[in-house]
Amino acid sequence: MATSSSWAQDVITCDLCDKPTQQFCNSCQVNLCDTCIKKHRDEYYSLMHEIVPFIERKIQLVFPECREHSGQRCEVNCKKCNIPVCIKCIGLGSHKGHDVEELIETHEKKIRKIKSDTKEIKAKIIPKYQKEDQKIGNTISKTKSKIEDLGKKTKKLRKLWHKVVDNVFDKIDSLGQSLGEENLNALQGYHNKIRNLISEINKTVKLNEKLINSNNLFEVNKYQSKLNDYQDFPEHLDLKFPLLGSNIDKGKELSIEIGGYTAILKVMSQPILSTDVSRLTTGIGNMDQVKVIATIHTTNNPLWGVTCVGEAEAWIYGDNKTITRIDIHGALKDTVTITCQDGPNDITVTRGRELMYSDYYSRTVNIVRDGKSQTLITAPKGWTPVVLSCTRSGDILVHVSKESGRRTENKIMRFQGKNIRQEISIDGQGNPIFKDGEYLLYMSENNNGDVCVSDLNAETVVVVDKTGRVRFRYDGTPARRGKSFEPRGIVTDSLSQIIVTDVNNDCLHILDQNGQFLRCVNDYGLEEPYDLSVDSKGRLWVGLSGTGKIKVIEYL
Repeated sequence: MATSSSWAQDVITCDLCDKPTQQFCNSCQVNLCDTCIKKHRDEYYSLMHEIVPFIERKIQLVFPECREHSGQRCEVNCKKCNIPVCIKCIGLGSHKGHDVEELIETHEKKIRKIKSDTKEIKAKIIPKYQKEDQKIGNTISKTKSKIEDLGKKTKKLRKLWHKVVDNVFDKIDSLGQSLGEENLNALQGYHNKIRNLISEINKTVKLNEKLINSNNLFEVNKYQSKLNDYQDFPEHLDLKFPLLGSNIDKGKELSIEIGGYTAILKVMSQPILSTDVSRLTTGIGNMDQVKVIATIHTTNNPLWGVTCVGEAEAWIYGDNKTITRIDIHGALKDTVTITCQDGPNDITVTRGRELMYSDYYSRTVNIVRDGKSQTLITAPKGWTPVVLSCTRSGDILVHVSKESGRRTENKIMRFQGKNIRQEISIDGQGNPIFKDGEYLLYMSENNNGDVCVSDLNAETVVVVDKTGRVRFRYDGTPARRGKSFEPRGIVTDSLSQIIVTDVNNDCLHILDQNGQFLRCVNDYGLEEPYDLSVDSKGRLWVGLSGTGKIKVIEYL
Protein backbone atom coordinates (compact mmCIF):
# COMPACT_ATOMS: atom_id res chain seq x y z
CA MET A 1 0.00 0.00 0.00
CA ALA A 2 1.32 3.45 -0.88
CA THR A 3 2.05 5.74 2.04
CA SER A 4 0.51 9.18 2.30
CA SER A 5 3.84 10.80 1.45
CA SER A 6 4.31 8.73 -1.75
CA TRP A 7 0.66 9.41 -2.71
CA ALA A 8 1.28 13.13 -2.32
CA GLN A 9 4.28 12.94 -4.64
CA ASP A 10 2.08 11.34 -7.37
CA VAL A 11 -0.66 14.04 -7.30
CA ILE A 12 -0.66 16.24 -10.43
CA THR A 13 -1.47 19.85 -9.55
CA CYS A 14 -3.07 22.69 -11.46
CA ASP A 15 -0.61 24.82 -13.50
CA LEU A 16 -2.27 28.01 -12.12
CA CYS A 17 -2.44 27.01 -8.44
CA ASP A 18 -1.38 24.17 -6.11
CA LYS A 19 -4.72 22.33 -6.07
CA PRO A 20 -5.09 18.86 -7.60
CA THR A 21 -5.96 19.00 -11.31
CA GLN A 22 -9.32 17.72 -12.61
CA GLN A 23 -9.49 19.29 -16.07
CA PHE A 24 -7.17 19.78 -19.04
CA CYS A 25 -7.12 22.33 -21.87
CA ASN A 26 -6.24 20.42 -25.04
CA SER A 27 -5.83 23.68 -26.94
CA CYS A 28 -3.24 25.15 -24.55
CA GLN A 29 -1.92 21.87 -23.00
CA VAL A 30 -2.53 23.20 -19.46
CA ASN A 31 -3.53 21.32 -16.26
CA LEU A 32 -6.53 22.99 -14.53
CA CYS A 33 -8.56 22.58 -11.38
CA ASP A 34 -12.30 23.35 -11.48
CA THR A 35 -11.74 26.75 -9.86
CA CYS A 36 -9.14 27.95 -12.41
CA ILE A 37 -11.05 27.07 -15.62
CA LYS A 38 -12.72 30.51 -15.74
CA LYS A 39 -9.45 32.26 -14.91
CA HIS A 40 -7.76 30.47 -17.81
CA ARG A 41 -10.56 31.33 -20.29
CA ASP A 42 -10.56 34.99 -19.17
CA GLU A 43 -6.76 35.28 -19.55
CA TYR A 44 -6.86 33.96 -23.12
CA TYR A 45 -10.41 35.09 -23.95
CA SER A 46 -9.74 35.56 -27.64
CA LEU A 47 -8.72 31.92 -28.18
CA MET A 48 -10.75 28.77 -28.47
CA HIS A 49 -10.35 26.38 -25.53
CA GLU A 50 -11.15 22.68 -25.56
CA ILE A 51 -11.63 21.84 -21.85
CA VAL A 52 -11.90 18.11 -21.12
CA PRO A 53 -11.59 15.87 -18.01
CA PHE A 54 -7.91 15.25 -17.25
CA ILE A 55 -8.12 11.54 -18.02
CA GLU A 56 -9.37 12.40 -21.57
CA ARG A 57 -6.49 14.80 -22.31
CA LYS A 58 -4.68 14.69 -25.68
CA ILE A 59 -0.98 15.45 -25.79
CA GLN A 60 -0.38 17.61 -28.86
CA LEU A 61 1.55 20.60 -30.10
CA VAL A 62 0.50 24.01 -28.78
CA PHE A 63 0.20 26.58 -31.54
CA PRO A 64 0.99 30.15 -30.41
CA GLU A 65 -1.49 33.02 -30.57
CA CYS A 66 -1.08 35.35 -33.56
CA ARG A 67 0.49 38.70 -32.65
CA GLU A 68 -1.62 40.61 -35.19
CA HIS A 69 -4.98 38.84 -35.16
CA SER A 70 -6.60 38.27 -31.80
CA GLY A 71 -8.32 34.96 -31.35
CA GLN A 72 -6.29 33.30 -34.08
CA ARG A 73 -3.66 30.64 -33.53
CA CYS A 74 -0.63 30.50 -35.79
CA GLU A 75 -0.57 27.48 -38.09
CA VAL A 76 2.28 28.31 -40.48
CA ASN A 77 5.75 29.84 -40.33
CA CYS A 78 6.70 32.79 -42.56
CA LYS A 79 10.03 31.84 -44.13
CA LYS A 80 10.88 35.43 -45.06
CA CYS A 81 10.26 36.86 -41.58
CA ASN A 82 10.99 33.61 -39.70
CA ILE A 83 8.01 34.03 -37.34
CA PRO A 84 4.78 32.06 -36.76
CA VAL A 85 1.69 33.62 -38.44
CA CYS A 86 -2.00 32.81 -38.83
CA ILE A 87 -4.04 32.25 -41.98
CA LYS A 88 -5.29 35.88 -41.99
CA CYS A 89 -1.70 37.13 -41.99
CA ILE A 90 -0.83 35.35 -45.24
CA GLY A 91 -4.23 36.02 -46.88
CA LEU A 92 -4.86 39.67 -46.01
CA GLY A 93 -2.18 40.80 -43.59
CA SER A 94 1.42 41.97 -43.73
CA HIS A 95 2.75 38.55 -44.74
CA LYS A 96 0.66 38.29 -47.89
CA GLY A 97 2.65 36.68 -50.72
CA HIS A 98 5.44 35.45 -48.44
CA ASP A 99 6.64 31.82 -48.62
CA VAL A 100 5.37 29.81 -45.68
CA GLU A 101 5.51 26.27 -44.34
CA GLU A 102 3.36 24.47 -41.82
CA LEU A 103 4.43 24.96 -38.22
CA ILE A 104 4.38 21.19 -37.76
CA GLU A 105 7.01 20.83 -40.50
CA THR A 106 9.06 23.67 -38.97
CA HIS A 107 8.74 21.97 -35.59
CA GLU A 108 9.95 18.63 -36.97
CA LYS A 109 12.95 20.30 -38.63
CA LYS A 110 13.83 22.03 -35.36
CA ILE A 111 13.49 18.76 -33.43
CA ARG A 112 15.85 17.05 -35.89
CA LYS A 113 18.33 19.92 -35.54
CA ILE A 114 18.06 19.80 -31.73
CA LYS A 115 18.68 16.04 -31.75
CA SER A 116 21.67 16.45 -34.07
CA ASP A 117 23.14 19.24 -31.96
CA THR A 118 22.52 17.32 -28.75
CA LYS A 119 24.20 14.21 -30.16
CA GLU A 120 27.28 16.20 -31.23
CA ILE A 121 27.43 18.03 -27.90
CA LYS A 122 27.31 14.76 -25.97
CA ALA A 123 29.74 12.92 -28.27
CA LYS A 124 32.31 15.68 -28.91
CA ILE A 125 31.78 18.93 -27.04
CA ILE A 126 31.21 17.60 -23.51
CA PRO A 127 34.19 15.13 -23.64
CA LYS A 128 36.37 17.97 -24.97
CA TYR A 129 35.38 20.22 -22.08
CA GLN A 130 35.66 17.37 -19.57
CA LYS A 131 39.19 16.64 -20.81
CA GLU A 132 40.09 20.31 -20.48
CA ASP A 133 38.45 20.37 -17.05
CA GLN A 134 40.56 17.40 -15.96
CA LYS A 135 43.68 18.96 -17.45
CA ILE A 136 43.05 22.25 -15.66
CA GLY A 137 42.23 20.36 -12.46
CA ASN A 138 45.52 18.47 -12.68
CA THR A 139 47.37 21.71 -13.38
CA ILE A 140 45.69 23.36 -10.39
CA SER A 141 46.57 20.36 -8.22
CA LYS A 142 50.21 20.44 -9.35
CA THR A 143 50.34 24.21 -8.88
CA LYS A 144 48.96 23.92 -5.36
CA SER A 145 51.49 21.18 -4.63
CA LYS A 146 54.34 23.36 -5.92
CA ILE A 147 53.13 26.31 -3.86
CA GLU A 148 53.00 24.12 -0.75
CA ASP A 149 56.47 22.76 -1.49
CA LEU A 150 57.81 26.27 -1.95
CA GLY A 151 56.39 27.29 1.42
CA LYS A 152 58.03 24.35 3.15
CA LYS A 153 61.50 24.69 1.64
CA THR A 154 62.66 27.50 3.90
CA LYS A 155 61.82 25.35 6.92
CA LYS A 156 63.69 22.39 5.49
CA LEU A 157 66.92 24.15 4.46
CA ARG A 158 68.76 23.40 7.71
CA LYS A 159 67.79 19.69 7.53
CA LEU A 160 68.59 19.64 3.84
CA TRP A 161 72.15 20.85 4.44
CA HIS A 162 72.65 18.06 6.95
CA LYS A 163 71.14 15.55 4.53
CA VAL A 164 73.49 16.73 1.78
CA VAL A 165 76.51 16.29 4.04
CA ASP A 166 75.26 12.87 5.17
CA ASN A 167 74.66 11.93 1.55
CA VAL A 168 78.22 12.93 0.64
CA PHE A 169 79.67 10.72 3.34
CA ASP A 170 77.26 7.89 2.46
CA LYS A 171 78.71 8.05 -1.03
CA ILE A 172 82.25 8.23 0.33
CA ASP A 173 81.58 5.12 2.47
CA SER A 174 79.86 3.32 -0.41
CA LEU A 175 82.62 4.11 -2.89
CA GLY A 176 85.33 3.20 -0.40
CA GLN A 177 83.59 -0.09 0.34
CA SER A 178 83.10 -0.80 -3.37
CA LEU A 179 86.71 -0.03 -4.29
CA GLY A 180 87.93 -1.98 -1.29
CA GLU A 181 85.88 -5.02 -2.26
CA GLU A 182 87.29 -4.84 -5.80
CA ASN A 183 90.80 -4.97 -4.34
CA LEU A 184 89.88 -7.83 -2.02
CA ASN A 185 88.32 -9.79 -4.89
CA ALA A 186 91.43 -9.23 -7.01
CA LEU A 187 93.70 -10.30 -4.15
CA GLN A 188 91.55 -13.33 -3.45
CA GLY A 189 91.74 -14.33 -7.11
CA TYR A 190 95.53 -13.93 -7.08
CA HIS A 191 95.71 -15.87 -3.80
CA ASN A 192 93.69 -18.73 -5.31
CA LYS A 193 95.98 -18.79 -8.35
CA ILE A 194 99.10 -19.06 -6.13
CA ARG A 195 97.50 -21.88 -4.09
CA ASN A 196 96.56 -23.75 -7.28
CA LEU A 197 100.14 -23.42 -8.53
CA ILE A 198 101.52 -24.70 -5.22
CA SER A 199 99.28 -27.74 -5.53
CA GLU A 200 100.40 -28.24 -9.14
CA ILE A 201 104.10 -27.84 -8.22
CA ASN A 202 103.77 -30.41 -5.40
CA LYS A 203 102.26 -32.87 -7.87
CA THR A 204 105.19 -32.23 -10.24
CA VAL A 205 107.69 -32.89 -7.43
CA LYS A 206 106.01 -36.19 -6.59
CA LEU A 207 106.07 -37.26 -10.27
CA ASN A 208 109.76 -36.27 -10.54
CA GLU A 209 110.66 -38.26 -7.41
CA LYS A 210 108.82 -41.25 -8.85
CA LEU A 211 110.76 -40.94 -12.13
CA ILE A 212 114.11 -40.71 -10.23
CA ASN A 213 113.50 -44.19 -8.83
CA SER A 214 111.97 -45.55 -12.03
CA ASN A 215 113.68 -48.11 -14.26
CA ASN A 216 111.24 -47.42 -17.12
CA LEU A 217 113.38 -45.83 -19.83
CA PHE A 218 110.34 -44.80 -21.90
CA GLU A 219 108.70 -42.86 -19.08
CA VAL A 220 111.97 -41.19 -18.07
CA ASN A 221 112.75 -40.14 -21.67
CA LYS A 222 109.31 -38.49 -21.97
CA TYR A 223 110.16 -36.11 -19.11
CA GLN A 224 109.75 -32.39 -19.96
CA SER A 225 111.18 -29.87 -17.50
CA LYS A 226 108.70 -27.36 -15.99
CA LEU A 227 111.37 -25.51 -14.04
CA ASN A 228 111.16 -22.37 -16.20
CA ASP A 229 107.37 -22.35 -15.87
CA TYR A 230 107.68 -22.04 -12.11
CA GLN A 231 110.59 -19.54 -11.94
CA ASP A 232 108.40 -16.41 -11.97
CA PHE A 233 105.23 -15.66 -10.04
CA PRO A 234 102.05 -14.95 -12.00
CA GLU A 235 101.63 -11.30 -12.91
CA HIS A 236 100.52 -9.41 -9.80
CA LEU A 237 97.66 -6.97 -10.16
CA ASP A 238 98.44 -3.30 -9.69
CA LEU A 239 96.09 -2.49 -6.83
CA LYS A 240 94.88 1.07 -6.45
CA PHE A 241 93.56 1.44 -2.95
CA PRO A 242 91.44 4.58 -2.60
CA LEU A 243 92.98 7.51 -0.75
CA LEU A 244 90.78 9.88 1.18
CA GLY A 245 91.65 13.55 0.84
CA SER A 246 90.06 16.60 2.43
CA ASN A 247 90.54 20.34 2.53
CA ILE A 248 88.83 22.88 4.73
CA ASP A 249 89.07 26.59 3.95
CA LYS A 250 87.27 27.90 6.99
CA GLY A 251 84.23 29.99 6.13
CA LYS A 252 84.63 29.49 2.38
CA GLU A 253 84.94 25.92 1.18
CA LEU A 254 84.93 22.29 2.26
CA SER A 255 86.14 19.63 -0.15
CA ILE A 256 86.53 15.88 0.13
CA GLU A 257 87.56 13.34 -2.50
CA ILE A 258 88.09 9.62 -2.97
CA GLY A 259 88.68 7.51 -6.05
CA GLY A 260 87.90 10.28 -8.54
CA TYR A 261 84.76 11.43 -6.71
CA THR A 262 84.92 15.01 -5.42
CA ALA A 263 82.33 16.87 -3.37
CA ILE A 264 82.58 20.58 -2.62
CA LEU A 265 80.44 22.79 -0.39
CA LYS A 266 80.96 26.54 -0.89
CA VAL A 267 79.88 29.67 0.93
CA MET A 268 79.18 32.34 -1.71
CA SER A 269 80.30 35.92 -1.15
CA GLN A 270 76.80 37.13 -1.99
CA PRO A 271 73.78 35.28 -0.58
CA ILE A 272 71.73 33.65 -3.33
CA LEU A 273 68.08 32.89 -2.78
CA SER A 274 66.99 30.06 -5.02
CA THR A 275 64.18 27.56 -5.12
CA ASP A 276 66.46 25.18 -7.00
CA VAL A 277 67.30 22.70 -4.25
CA SER A 278 69.74 20.94 -6.57
CA ARG A 279 72.21 23.78 -5.82
CA LEU A 280 72.63 22.21 -2.40
CA THR A 281 73.35 18.74 -3.73
CA THR A 282 76.65 17.40 -4.99
CA GLY A 283 77.23 15.43 -8.14
CA ILE A 284 80.12 13.46 -9.54
CA GLY A 285 82.55 15.70 -11.40
CA ASN A 286 81.05 17.48 -14.38
CA MET A 287 79.95 16.88 -17.95
CA ASP A 288 83.55 17.06 -19.20
CA GLN A 289 84.23 13.78 -17.41
CA VAL A 290 81.67 11.90 -19.53
CA LYS A 291 83.38 9.90 -22.28
CA VAL A 292 82.12 7.36 -24.82
CA ILE A 293 84.79 4.65 -24.81
CA ALA A 294 83.09 2.28 -27.27
CA THR A 295 80.28 2.18 -29.82
CA ILE A 296 79.16 -1.40 -30.45
CA HIS A 297 77.20 -2.22 -33.63
CA THR A 298 74.87 -5.16 -33.02
CA THR A 299 72.73 -7.18 -35.42
CA ASN A 300 69.62 -6.45 -33.34
CA ASN A 301 67.48 -3.68 -34.78
CA PRO A 302 65.47 -2.87 -32.77
CA LEU A 303 67.59 -3.58 -29.69
CA TRP A 304 65.40 -4.13 -26.62
CA GLY A 305 67.66 -5.33 -23.82
CA VAL A 306 71.23 -5.05 -22.50
CA THR A 307 72.51 -6.66 -19.29
CA CYS A 308 76.20 -6.64 -18.39
CA VAL A 309 78.27 -9.67 -17.39
CA GLY A 310 81.47 -8.73 -15.58
CA GLU A 311 83.56 -5.84 -16.82
CA ALA A 312 83.54 -6.14 -20.62
CA GLU A 313 80.65 -8.35 -21.80
CA ALA A 314 76.86 -8.17 -22.01
CA TRP A 315 73.85 -10.26 -23.00
CA ILE A 316 71.57 -8.57 -25.56
CA TYR A 317 68.31 -9.39 -27.37
CA GLY A 318 65.91 -7.97 -29.95
CA ASP A 319 62.92 -9.15 -32.01
CA ASN A 320 63.91 -12.80 -32.31
CA LYS A 321 64.37 -15.98 -30.29
CA THR A 322 68.13 -15.56 -29.88
CA ILE A 323 69.94 -14.05 -26.90
CA THR A 324 73.60 -13.29 -27.61
CA ARG A 325 76.60 -12.42 -25.45
CA ILE A 326 79.06 -9.92 -26.92
CA ASP A 327 82.19 -8.20 -25.65
CA ILE A 328 83.01 -4.50 -25.63
CA HIS A 329 84.49 -4.83 -29.14
CA GLY A 330 81.29 -6.37 -30.52
CA ALA A 331 82.74 -9.89 -30.83
CA LEU A 332 80.21 -12.72 -30.40
CA LYS A 333 80.99 -14.83 -27.32
CA ASP A 334 77.92 -17.02 -26.87
CA THR A 335 74.43 -17.64 -28.26
CA VAL A 336 71.33 -19.02 -26.55
CA THR A 337 68.29 -19.99 -28.63
CA ILE A 338 65.04 -20.13 -26.66
CA THR A 339 61.58 -21.51 -27.43
CA CYS A 340 59.50 -18.39 -26.62
CA GLN A 341 56.79 -17.74 -29.19
CA ASP A 342 57.97 -14.17 -29.87
CA GLY A 343 61.33 -14.17 -28.10
CA PRO A 344 61.98 -13.04 -24.52
CA ASN A 345 60.20 -10.13 -22.85
CA ASP A 346 63.28 -9.22 -20.82
CA ILE A 347 66.63 -10.60 -19.64
CA THR A 348 68.85 -10.25 -16.58
CA VAL A 349 71.73 -12.07 -14.90
CA THR A 350 71.95 -13.49 -11.39
CA ARG A 351 74.73 -12.78 -8.92
CA GLY A 352 76.31 -15.98 -10.19
CA ARG A 353 76.18 -14.54 -13.74
CA GLU A 354 73.53 -17.00 -14.94
CA LEU A 355 71.24 -15.73 -17.70
CA MET A 356 67.51 -15.39 -16.97
CA TYR A 357 64.63 -14.40 -19.26
CA SER A 358 60.84 -14.02 -19.09
CA ASP A 359 58.38 -15.77 -21.43
CA TYR A 360 55.07 -13.91 -21.90
CA TYR A 361 53.02 -16.76 -23.34
CA SER A 362 54.08 -19.48 -20.89
CA ARG A 363 53.95 -16.95 -17.98
CA THR A 364 57.34 -18.17 -16.75
CA VAL A 365 60.72 -16.87 -15.69
CA ASN A 366 63.47 -19.15 -16.95
CA ILE A 367 67.16 -19.63 -16.16
CA VAL A 368 69.81 -20.88 -18.62
CA ARG A 369 72.18 -23.54 -17.30
CA ASP A 370 74.64 -25.43 -19.49
CA GLY A 371 72.96 -23.89 -22.53
CA LYS A 372 69.52 -25.26 -21.60
CA SER A 373 66.48 -23.38 -20.27
CA GLN A 374 64.86 -24.37 -16.97
CA THR A 375 61.64 -22.91 -15.54
CA LEU A 376 62.42 -21.10 -12.31
CA ILE A 377 59.18 -19.18 -11.62
CA THR A 378 55.60 -19.46 -12.85
CA ALA A 379 53.57 -16.28 -12.37
CA PRO A 380 50.35 -16.41 -10.29
CA LYS A 381 47.15 -17.17 -12.22
CA GLY A 382 46.04 -14.27 -14.38
CA TRP A 383 49.38 -12.47 -14.18
CA THR A 384 52.15 -12.36 -16.80
CA PRO A 385 55.86 -11.80 -16.00
CA VAL A 386 57.52 -9.12 -18.11
CA VAL A 387 60.58 -7.18 -16.87
CA LEU A 388 63.20 -8.76 -14.57
CA SER A 389 65.85 -7.44 -12.17
CA CYS A 390 68.15 -9.37 -9.81
CA THR A 391 69.01 -7.73 -6.48
CA ARG A 392 72.27 -7.77 -4.56
CA SER A 393 70.73 -10.14 -2.02
CA GLY A 394 69.79 -12.66 -4.74
CA ASP A 395 66.06 -11.83 -4.85
CA ILE A 396 64.34 -11.51 -8.22
CA LEU A 397 62.14 -8.48 -8.91
CA VAL A 398 59.49 -9.19 -11.56
CA HIS A 399 57.11 -6.71 -13.19
CA VAL A 400 53.86 -8.60 -13.74
CA SER A 401 50.78 -7.35 -15.62
CA LYS A 402 47.16 -8.49 -15.92
CA GLU A 403 44.47 -7.65 -18.48
CA SER A 404 41.23 -6.63 -16.72
CA GLY A 405 38.71 -5.70 -19.38
CA ARG A 406 40.13 -2.61 -21.03
CA ARG A 407 42.62 -2.06 -18.19
CA THR A 408 46.15 -3.40 -17.84
CA GLU A 409 47.09 -3.62 -14.15
CA ASN A 410 50.74 -3.47 -13.12
CA LYS A 411 52.66 -4.44 -10.00
CA ILE A 412 56.07 -5.72 -8.91
CA MET A 413 56.66 -9.04 -7.14
CA ARG A 414 59.80 -9.95 -5.21
CA PHE A 415 60.69 -13.66 -5.40
CA GLN A 416 63.09 -15.66 -3.25
CA GLY A 417 63.54 -18.68 -5.45
CA LYS A 418 60.00 -19.73 -6.38
CA ASN A 419 58.37 -18.07 -3.38
CA ILE A 420 56.74 -14.63 -3.41
CA ARG A 421 58.33 -12.56 -0.66
CA GLN A 422 56.72 -9.16 -1.37
CA GLU A 423 54.19 -7.43 -3.64
CA ILE A 424 54.57 -3.74 -4.49
CA SER A 425 51.28 -2.37 -5.81
CA ILE A 426 49.25 -0.36 -3.25
CA ASP A 427 50.33 2.65 -1.16
CA GLY A 428 49.38 3.40 2.45
CA GLN A 429 46.09 5.03 1.40
CA GLY A 430 45.02 2.04 -0.69
CA ASN A 431 45.81 3.71 -4.03
CA PRO A 432 47.73 1.98 -6.85
CA ILE A 433 51.42 2.90 -6.84
CA PHE A 434 51.77 2.27 -10.57
CA LYS A 435 49.43 3.58 -13.26
CA ASP A 436 47.38 1.18 -15.37
CA GLY A 437 48.68 0.86 -18.92
CA GLU A 438 50.44 -1.28 -21.49
CA TYR A 439 53.97 0.08 -20.99
CA LEU A 440 56.53 -1.95 -19.03
CA LEU A 441 57.92 -1.17 -15.58
CA TYR A 442 61.73 -1.23 -15.47
CA MET A 443 63.34 -1.42 -12.03
CA SER A 444 66.59 -1.55 -10.06
CA GLU A 445 67.31 -2.00 -6.35
CA ASN A 446 69.49 0.71 -4.80
CA ASN A 447 72.21 0.19 -2.17
CA ASN A 448 69.83 1.25 0.65
CA GLY A 449 67.17 -1.28 -0.42
CA ASP A 450 64.96 1.20 -2.31
CA VAL A 451 63.30 -0.17 -5.44
CA CYS A 452 63.56 2.41 -8.24
CA VAL A 453 60.95 2.00 -10.99
CA SER A 454 60.45 3.79 -14.33
CA ASP A 455 56.69 3.98 -14.96
CA LEU A 456 56.18 5.24 -18.52
CA ASN A 457 52.40 4.92 -18.15
CA ALA A 458 52.62 7.78 -15.64
CA GLU A 459 55.77 9.35 -17.20
CA THR A 460 57.50 9.22 -13.82
CA VAL A 461 60.18 7.45 -11.84
CA VAL A 462 58.72 5.98 -8.64
CA VAL A 463 60.97 5.03 -5.72
CA VAL A 464 59.67 2.87 -2.85
CA ASP A 465 61.53 1.79 0.28
CA LYS A 466 62.06 -1.76 1.56
CA THR A 467 58.52 -1.88 2.94
CA GLY A 468 56.93 -0.73 -0.34
CA ARG A 469 56.19 2.81 0.90
CA VAL A 470 56.51 5.48 -1.79
CA ARG A 471 59.49 7.72 -0.97
CA PHE A 472 59.28 10.07 -3.94
CA ARG A 473 58.32 10.48 -7.58
CA TYR A 474 60.37 12.20 -10.29
CA ASP A 475 58.62 13.54 -13.41
CA GLY A 476 61.62 14.88 -15.34
CA THR A 477 60.66 18.55 -14.85
CA PRO A 478 63.95 19.67 -13.19
CA ALA A 479 65.90 18.55 -16.28
CA ARG A 480 64.04 21.11 -18.42
CA ARG A 481 64.01 19.01 -21.57
CA GLY A 482 62.09 20.09 -24.68
CA LYS A 483 59.73 17.11 -24.86
CA SER A 484 57.73 15.06 -22.38
CA PHE A 485 59.64 12.70 -20.06
CA GLU A 486 59.65 9.11 -21.41
CA PRO A 487 61.54 6.89 -18.93
CA ARG A 488 62.53 3.31 -19.81
CA GLY A 489 65.67 1.52 -18.58
CA ILE A 490 66.83 2.34 -15.05
CA VAL A 491 69.90 1.39 -13.00
CA THR A 492 71.62 2.39 -9.76
CA ASP A 493 75.38 2.66 -9.29
CA SER A 494 77.94 2.24 -6.51
CA LEU A 495 77.24 5.80 -5.30
CA SER A 496 73.49 5.07 -4.97
CA GLN A 497 72.76 7.37 -7.89
CA ILE A 498 69.72 6.61 -10.05
CA ILE A 499 70.25 6.71 -13.84
CA VAL A 500 67.24 6.46 -16.16
CA THR A 501 66.94 6.65 -19.95
CA ASP A 502 64.68 9.27 -21.58
CA VAL A 503 63.80 7.97 -25.06
CA ASN A 504 61.84 11.07 -26.04
CA ASN A 505 64.69 13.50 -25.27
CA ASP A 506 67.68 11.29 -26.26
CA CYS A 507 69.36 11.60 -22.88
CA LEU A 508 69.98 10.07 -19.44
CA HIS A 509 68.72 11.63 -16.20
CA ILE A 510 70.93 11.20 -13.10
CA LEU A 511 69.38 11.61 -9.64
CA ASP A 512 70.75 11.13 -6.16
CA GLN A 513 69.19 8.47 -3.91
CA ASN A 514 66.74 11.04 -2.47
CA GLY A 515 65.34 12.02 -5.87
CA GLN A 516 67.25 15.29 -6.34
CA PHE A 517 68.11 15.92 -9.99
CA LEU A 518 71.88 16.10 -10.53
CA ARG A 519 72.36 16.36 -14.30
CA CYS A 520 71.62 15.00 -17.75
CA VAL A 521 73.93 13.07 -20.06
CA ASN A 522 73.19 13.94 -23.70
CA ASP A 523 74.92 15.02 -26.94
CA TYR A 524 76.88 11.76 -27.07
CA GLY A 525 74.98 10.14 -29.93
CA LEU A 526 72.30 8.79 -27.59
CA GLU A 527 69.52 8.33 -30.13
CA GLU A 528 66.48 6.68 -28.53
CA PRO A 529 68.29 5.26 -25.45
CA TYR A 530 66.02 2.39 -24.39
CA ASP A 531 67.81 0.08 -21.95
CA LEU A 532 71.01 0.34 -19.95
CA SER A 533 73.21 -1.66 -17.60
CA VAL A 534 76.28 -1.07 -15.43
CA ASP A 535 79.39 -3.25 -15.77
CA SER A 536 81.72 -4.17 -12.90
CA LYS A 537 83.94 -1.18 -13.73
CA GLY A 538 81.03 1.21 -13.21
CA ARG A 539 80.58 2.01 -16.90
CA LEU A 540 77.16 2.45 -18.50
CA TRP A 541 76.18 0.26 -21.46
CA VAL A 542 73.34 2.17 -23.15
CA GLY A 543 71.26 0.28 -25.74
CA LEU A 544 69.84 2.47 -28.54
CA SER A 545 66.63 0.82 -29.72
CA GLY A 546 66.33 2.48 -33.13
CA THR A 547 69.87 1.89 -34.42
CA GLY A 548 70.79 -1.32 -32.58
CA LYS A 549 73.96 0.31 -31.26
CA ILE A 550 75.37 0.20 -27.72
CA LYS A 551 77.24 3.18 -26.29
CA VAL A 552 79.67 2.31 -23.48
CA ILE A 553 80.07 5.43 -21.35
CA GLU A 554 82.49 6.36 -18.57
CA TYR A 555 80.82 8.94 -16.38
CA LEU A 556 82.39 8.44 -12.92
